[in-house]
Amino acid sequence: MTRVVVIGDLMTDAVARAFYALARGSDTPASVTTYGGGSGANVASWLALEGTDTTLVGRRGSDITGRTREMELMGYGVDARMVMDPERPTGTCVVMITHRGDRTMLSDPGANAALQPEDLPREAFTPGAHLHVSGFTLINEGSRRAGRVALRMAREARMSISVDGGSHAPLERAGAENFLEWTNGASLLFANKEQAKVLTGREEAEAAAKVLCAWYPNVVLKLGDEGAMWAAKSRDDTVTLPAEPVEPSPGSIGAGDAFIAGFLPPWLDGKTPKDALAAGHQLAARALHQPGARPDL
Repeated sequence: MTRVVVIGDLMTDAVARAFYALARGSDTPASVTTYGGGSGANVASWLALEGTDTTLVGRRGSDITGRTREMELMGYGVDARMVMDPERPTGTCVVMITHRGDRTMLSDPGANAALQPEDLPREAFTPGAHLHVSGFTLINEGSRRAGRVALRMAREARMSISVDGGSHAPLERAGAENFLEWTNGASLLFANKEQAKVLTGREEAEAAAKVLCAWYPNVVLKLGDEGAMWAAKSRDDTVTLPAEPVEPSPGSIGAGDAFIAGFLPPWLDGKTPKDALAAGHQLAARALHQPGARPDL
């Protein structure tokens, strides 16, 4: 089984779920719960729990929260290579869920924004391993150089490489052309419909996938309730697999990260795109059945 090195963010998610319509300027009854989060950490946690040899490289604060988050990663079986930042706190994301289920995220990257090239453990970049870089690492100006150096080191070590699109609003602020340039050399891109639209200007998923195949040999688009699509530069056709209907748990987040962790192992083991998509759907469904973005131990 291929070892996976993840470069990405470690966060605390504060999930605030409103029970009624928001009363502007006043109080709204809600449930507020904290969980371990961060796209990179979420992918690494799901990978490790499913038996993949997984290393997460990132940065956390010297606070109790950072230590707790790192201990959680170790509990999942992740080889956590977290550099402790003496000045910045561990990152936090406030996830606001309205009574109708709409979600808005307020993110403070904290120590994640200070990831440096010297934080990258060179011994982790070895032939035959796989590198996955969280899009947030590249979108954030403070950690971008470390992400780009990691991509270069992986190419030099002849590792396979995947990246994801992060989040569509900051991706749009960073610029599509910039992101495509930063991720040059990646063999696989994960994106949802909104991120694909930012990168290509195309509304229709198949058209967006074909445009992205000019940049990446393989593209996987996460289509929400419609399932997921795989496309490749070497093929004219695409493979689309619907997702089984799932009634999500209140407060569930991070299904897209779980999908990536489900897709990668069979893909790296040479299974068919359909098999890899099915594995991604299976893990995403598990994530939807529980609160928070990490596996429920």
